Amino acid sequence: MVSSIYSQITYGHFLVLAGVLFGIGLAGVILRRNALIVMMSIELMLNAANMTILTFARMHGDMRGHALAFIVIAVAAAEAAVGLAIVVAVYRARGHADVDRLSTLRH
Repeated sequence: MVSSIYSQITYGHFLVLAGVLFGIGLAGVILRRNALIVMMSIELMLNAANMTILTFARMHGDMRGHALAFIVIAVAAAEAAVGLAIVVAVYRARGHADVDRLSTLRH
């Protein structure tokens, strides 16, 4: 029973899921104004890109895609750490994290 379910899942399913996740992340970046929500949406977009990279790597039987996925994960972690530090500093200084109200970093 379980093996028949896994045999029905194709690479196209993973690519569609990655596209949906990327679309949700893009909508979050465009529509939301809170900096933390925007950062989470960017992370979602990076995870969708990782899923696409890994799907194509699996399709072609190539391990270089996995190495690239690790690099994307490392960049995402660095972006999250630096971005969160900036958001916390801005929130402490101004009392809000609304990206529309932030015109300059120095007030």
